[in-house]
Amino acid sequence: MTAEEAKKRIEDLSQQINYHNQLYYQESTSEISDYEFDQMLEELIRLENEFPEYKYPDSPSQRVGGTVTKEFDTVVHDYPMLSLSNTYSSEELTEFDKRVAKGLNNEDYEYFCELKFDGVAISLLYENGYLVRAATRGDGTRGDDITHNARTIRSIPLSIKADNLPQRFEVRGEAFLPRESFNKINRQREEAGEDLLANPRNAASGTLKMQDSAVVAQRQLDCYLYAMVGEDLPIFTHAEAIAQLEKWNFNISKTYRACKNIDEVFRYIKEWEDKRLELPVDTDGIVIKVNSHEQQRILGFTAKSPRWAIAYKYKAQSASTQLLDIDYQVGRTGAITPVAHLSPVKLAGTTVKRASLHNANEIARLDLRLGDTVYVEKGGEIIPKITGVDVSKRQAHSQSVEYIQHCPACETALIRKEGEAQHFCPNIKGCPPQIKGRIEHYIQRKAMDIDSMGKETVSLLYENGLLRTPADLYKLSYDDIFELEGFKDLSTQNLLKGIEESKKVPFENVLFALGIRYVGKTVAEKLARHFGNIRKLEAASFEELINVPEIGERIAQSIQQFFGDQDNRDIVEELIEAGLQFEIVEEEEYREGSALEGKLFVVSGVFTTFSREEIKEKIRANGGQVVSAVSGKVNYLLAGENMGPAKRKKAESLNISIISEQDFLNMLNTQK
Repeated sequence: MTAEEAKKRIEDLSQQINYHNQLYYQESTSEISDYEFDQMLEELIRLENEFPEYKYPDSPSQRVGGTVTKEFDTVVHDYPMLSLSNTYSSEELTEFDKRVAKGLNNEDYEYFCELKFDGVAISLLYENGYLVRAATRGDGTRGDDITHNARTIRSIPLSIKADNLPQRFEVRGEAFLPRESFNKINRQREEAGEDLLANPRNAASGTLKMQDSAVVAQRQLDCYLYAMVGEDLPIFTHAEAIAQLEKWNFNISKTYRACKNIDEVFRYIKEWEDKRLELPVDTDGIVIKVNSHEQQRILGFTAKSPRWAIAYKYKAQSASTQLLDIDYQVGRTGAITPVAHLSPVKLAGTTVKRASLHNANEIARLDLRLGDTVYVEKGGEIIPKITGVDVSKRQAHSQSVEYIQHCPACETALIRKEGEAQHFCPNIKGCPPQIKGRIEHYIQRKAMDIDSMGKETVSLLYENGLLRTPADLYKLSYDDIFELEGFKDLSTQNLLKGIEESKKVPFENVLFALGIRYVGKTVAEKLARHFGNIRKLEAASFEELINVPEIGERIAQSIQQFFGDQDNRDIVEELIEAGLQFEIVEEEEYREGSALEGKLFVVSGVFTTFSREEIKEKIRANGGQVVSAVSGKVNYLLAGENMGPAKRKKAESLNISIISEQDFLNMLNTQK
């Protein structure tokens, strides 16, 4: 393919991908399958790697992430991001309306109402039509630069094509994790033996501060925009600003409404009290703003919040019902989870029969007793939670619930580590739910993907003494399976074929399938790419492990603990003998020259000739190394546009050479 043909194909693919993104995120429809979309995106990325001169800053390929940031630069907001005053009562909202009327000398005014989404406030700065910076709210004056992570949110435009576009303006909104994505992540964390995320809001906040933007992209954050600010913008009301943002294809929730007076505001609040539960994102109230920008200016601000806006908060939806029983479930990691069984009750549009009790501390805090009338709330959690007890309805002579002391499955005495709230069954190798849970994890689609095998088959094989470890799967014979209840010739052949096919599954999947605690799918991929094979991972020191991006002390300790167990090493050896993949074929590292041999670089900012990843690849291709933090060992700080002031200040204090993109190119050229 010639350069001209590549340019044309890149432009065509970019246009198609942007079109389908627009359909999906703005119109909630799709004309192609996810597979077809992914194929187009993969082709675009491949062509941009082959012809980097045609990789533009607003390319859809920027959505997949890949930048690793060890520390986030602090940015100062051009306009403060103030918080809103909250109210839970109609009386206080009426008082707010009276203050507005008084502040405007009773001249005519109207309100603009929007749902208050339970996410993370962010600011997006556009210059000459391009997204140049994204920042968190922070303390309202300063926030963290999260540009690389924000670029992965597909509903945020990377560029805007329009006539008479303001040279510089800022758009504000709420980044959030849709409930469906939140539940998916928690299922994955549960499989990896990790603590579950508490709610979508906290999960969104944590995701935006992740170091690796590729991981952020996988979490599929979304964003609703709700404000535009800037100098000399050609808009005079908030409604006009929203209409303009819609024309520029920003993702605006279609739930807003202009209200002529406070009575219409109350009707809007009532209308959305139940309807909001049907949305894909959690909401906790309504934001009411005076529509006119001039009237907003007249009303002004207090020290903390605008006088022209207020947030009306809905009270958490709650119901009362009877606590019938408490069930204790054993996970594959041995964690004991108490679950309350309730008399069925309607709550937030669904019938609730179970509720989370989390741990022994929560049961003691509530002083729960079987038969109690309890209050149940449904928030962002996966299942509802018990928030209190109606003591007035408590049965006479009832006894406080005593947390179990032994495993409900194997009768082993439970342990509770210092500083942890959860109890565990330590009988890792003998507790049936733990054994079966690890094998169920091993065979799942994202791990070994063993076709024709599910939870019931695992249980059947276990009960018949045929399955205790994943390695036992590869010892099963036709007769072993055929003799099981419900199996015939075809189902037996299919199961054996699925087991045999699993030997082709790549190393990163096998590593995830081993079920090392805290090693989820993404962490397994990082470890596999970094170490290349199981032998190097098994022999890795603690320091070598924590030097891998996104690998912290807890994960490193868990890996060392896993391989420190002789039984686990024996299972790995059996799997190797069975023919599974425990190595990644390493590609030969591309070397362009040795001009930067032995030099250590920190790269920060936005560049003209290269993307940040491309400039890092250029450094490595010429013998240099790239690190994320400025220290006395660094030789050069390669500074692009909008570089964080903290890195520059530290580099200056350490007398580190600060070079521009042109200086960098000159360094390469002088060595040729």
